[in-house]
Amino acid sequence: MTATSKYEHAAMPVEFKLNGKDVAANAGETIIQVAKRLGIEVPHLCYKEGLRPDGNCRACMVEIKGERVLAPSCCRQPAKGMEVSTDSARAVASQKMVLELLMSDMPKERHTLNSELDQWAAKLKIGKPRFAPRHAVKSDLSHHGIAVNLDSCIQCTRCVRACREEQVNDVIGYAFRGEHAKIVFDLDDPMGDSSCVACGECVQACPTGALMPARDAGMVKPAKQVHSVCPYCGVGCQLTYNVKDNKILTVDGRDGPSNHGRLCVKGRYGFDYAHHKQRLTKPLIRKPGVPKSADFVMDPANPLEYFREATWDEALDFAAGKLKALRDTRGSSSLCGFGSAKGSNEEAYLFQKLVRTGFGTNNVDHCTRLCHASSVAALMEGVSSAAVSNQINDVANADLIMVIGANPTSNHPVAATWMKNAVKRGATLIVADPRRGDLARHAKHYLQFKPDTDVALLNAMMHVIVHEGLVDEAFIRARTIGYEELKQNVANYSPEAMAPVCGIAAETIKTVARLYAKSKGSMIFWGMGISQHIHGTDNARCLIALCMMTGQIGRPGTGLHPLRGQNNVQGASDSGLIPMFLPDYQRVANDEARARFEKLWNTTLDPKPGLTVVEIMDAVHAGTIRGMYIMGENPAMSDPDAHHAREALAKLEHLVVQEIFLTETCYHADVILPATVWPEKSGTVTNTDRMVQMGRQALTPPGEVKPDLWIIQEIARRVGLDWNYSGPKDVFNEMRQAMHSIAGITWERLEAESSVTYPCENEGDPGQPVVFIDKFPTPTGRAKLVPVDIIPAAEQPDREFPFVLITGRQLEHWHTGAITRRASVLDAIEPEPTASIHPLDLDAMGAKQGDVITIESRRGLISLFARADDGTPRNAVFVPFCYYEAAANLLTNPVLDPYGKIPEFKYCAVKVMRGGELTPRSSYGGGRDIGKKQTA
Repeated sequence: MTATSKYEHAAMPVEFKLNGKDVAANAGETIIQVAKRLGIEVPHLCYKEGLRPDGNCRACMVEIKGERVLAPSCCRQPAKGMEVSTDSARAVASQKMVLELLMSDMPKERHTLNSELDQWAAKLKIGKPRFAPRHAVKSDLSHHGIAVNLDSCIQCTRCVRACREEQVNDVIGYAFRGEHAKIVFDLDDPMGDSSCVACGECVQACPTGALMPARDAGMVKPAKQVHSVCPYCGVGCQLTYNVKDNKILTVDGRDGPSNHGRLCVKGRYGFDYAHHKQRLTKPLIRKPGVPKSADFVMDPANPLEYFREATWDEALDFAAGKLKALRDTRGSSSLCGFGSAKGSNEEAYLFQKLVRTGFGTNNVDHCTRLCHASSVAALMEGVSSAAVSNQINDVANADLIMVIGANPTSNHPVAATWMKNAVKRGATLIVADPRRGDLARHAKHYLQFKPDTDVALLNAMMHVIVHEGLVDEAFIRARTIGYEELKQNVANYSPEAMAPVCGIAAETIKTVARLYAKSKGSMIFWGMGISQHIHGTDNARCLIALCMMTGQIGRPGTGLHPLRGQNNVQGASDSGLIPMFLPDYQRVANDEARARFEKLWNTTLDPKPGLTVVEIMDAVHAGTIRGMYIMGENPAMSDPDAHHAREALAKLEHLVVQEIFLTETCYHADVILPATVWPEKSGTVTNTDRMVQMGRQALTPPGEVKPDLWIIQEIARRVGLDWNYSGPKDVFNEMRQAMHSIAGITWERLEAESSVTYPCENEGDPGQPVVFIDKFPTPTGRAKLVPVDIIPAAEQPDREFPFVLITGRQLEHWHTGAITRRASVLDAIEPEPTASIHPLDLDAMGAKQGDVITIESRRGLISLFARADDGTPRNAVFVPFCYYEAAANLLTNPVLDPYGKIPEFKYCAVKVMRGGELTPRSSYGGGRDIGKKQTA
């Protein structure tokens, strides 16, 4: 079902005749849709399911009895009693003429194999066209990912509709008139110079090869197609790998429930890292005498300079043997493990089980500690559930959408398309963020509040709702506790008092608060701009209270949605990869919950919550943590105050790293175990919408690479666990016993359906896309409202460090860049580290876009290229954290939120200076050998 179908009203079927037979059309169906459903083929080129029908190619003409002219079946709905013929002599003659005319314009040298036009021409037996072709058009190869071949363009405008109406990127247009009419990019710019974000939707839509993947990938016929899930953000787009000779040629979007065929630049083009020459293919053991230090670097293309190759038995014996020895001599608390949100649910579950039952400690964590830990803390406190209440595409049912502290167009691009689609259909969008992103241009109200003033803004909104009587009194009485305390607290936060604090006019705060409270359905989405503060839990508490006091939850088009960052950060958290929670968020200190897992796992569990990511690094420095097992995480890049983290990694007595490339964390390893990339394994992942989805193996691993599950199990056996899982299905079946939320989801159902939403507690349940309909999963069934006050960031700008540093992701790169900087198209688009800064701030320091600038905090300094960005507020600078040669986390403050234990990535004091010395890419690996370099 498409998102738009939710707006179609139920109606009686329309009965009519199609090719002489009585048929019935469902509500809203066009003639071509009815024909397709009944297995009747009608030629079509401008028509594509999911796009608005345009009727301009005229290939789908049909004859309707009693009408003088033929009708385009793609945009004509049947009427009662209508008699339609798709195969009459007149209709077929028209169809064939259209196809012949279009074929005459095709170049002799095709840009794709067996295009839709070629397929229809073959089916209708169109021979050599009788008409002269148009003049040749030179291909535009200026874009790194997309080739533009307008000599194959039939001006069907599918690309225009895909870009402007589906993805709503507004890059592709149809310009000029008559014989000069053509497809253009922005103001008829070369595509590589346009504002194209390389989502590839136009390529997927094109029926002729006029828009194709660059590098002739479309000219190779795949040997097989494998349906899987995107390995990047939490949206969980389903996709299809086109594979030949054990290589992924191209990727297509698949009609999954979260994306309906859509992809972004990473999902479309970020796949060839799997074939990169720097893949680790054999186990490695550090050579004797090779020192470790925080500043130690090596060439990822030449690991044998500091490591030696080993057999799997030797590497596993060494890896597990030293961990076991530390456990037995230094105690369980001397060990810890970092799991991965980039792997499968089964890997996350097995990893945390290994740490808890094999190491004997709860010192296990993963990257949720660095992204949404404070959101989880607030949600568990408020509603006893850390998952989202409503799914992203439920915005189709919302009247108002509020996005705060998030940049979906960069971090969750397909999710952003659903929001933009909703705005086009009439929903009100409010965007609140210190940095203005692309989504803001679609917003009715954009609130560019001062960094670090989230609580001031949100408390002021709640003040308006309380004092103007916009509270849902019945909902408050029936389904919440703590409202009176909240009411009393927000009395001190009038919009007039908070306006100078947060930088938003009092009248604007009032207007937005009224819109949110009065809407028939309001949804809140937030990201790490909310969570990555010392007051991140307080920020989330405010959003929960705002939602509850207005009753905007428990219905379609309402609710709370913290946008999950990585492909399986939701599933990894659900699976227990958190130091204070067992699977399904059962607290380790809860005797009843712990007893259930002790029975299932046949062991005794530690009742003491473990240490979190940053606490573990501090414990290494304190000498209490001695050994660490890391699977697929890169704390040398992702931890705050990265130098401090690297010092900790170097200080460890024993570090085991399970990886696909020689990451910055691997520099400090004692043993490296080569693992599979996502397309090389099967397993489930859980997206931000609570959809458990099936990922399927498409490639055979290279060299001696082993599956992650196999490696985890081999480590487990060597530390004394008797494990015999035959594969991910066995692990998933055990997870169903451990986790009530997925107990009703069978492996067989996932193989058949690819996606099932939880909660799904009994087999056959459809899953629950909307939760908290009648009650919350708290002991009382009520949500808890928690009043909060303003707590300033731990480090404020001053005369010496007058700027605020904001960190985050960028569209083309992912997390610490280990994967995307080895994906050729992604790295070619964004090869160099940049800092976004307001043009007036650049002017003030005598710099311009493209100049080198240096950013320094109290913990370190980096130099990188300046990028002028008037969306970045004055006296602030934004730096992506994916570039090793300018690692943003060398600057960030490791101070923690007291509840979520999340670091304050989004705010620290820095100074920005013109000039500086760039760290060349060659100094850490020969430039990673991919991509065309560009200046900022």
